[in-house]
Amino acid sequence: MAVQLDPRLLEILACPSDDHAPLRPGTPKNPDADMLTCTSCGRQYRVEDGIPVLLLDEAIEPGPEEPDEEAGAAG
Repeated sequence: MAVQLDPRLLEILACPSDDHAPLRPGTPKNPDADMLTCTSCGRQYRVEDGIPVLLLDEAIEPGPEEPDEEAGAAG
């Protein structure tokens, strides 16, 4: 199931890491996942019952292949 968040809320949500980058729904491998992914560091945050869990301690760190996938797509 895809993330169901108010589009206005999604516009203002940001990764809690120091770079504070915007979040996008889903994951690189599963755009329909109930997760939010940081557009900068690639950390993934789960969404439970419509509430994003934006805690660095509970974030899923990106695998070594995920940053390269985005860099390869840009070039």
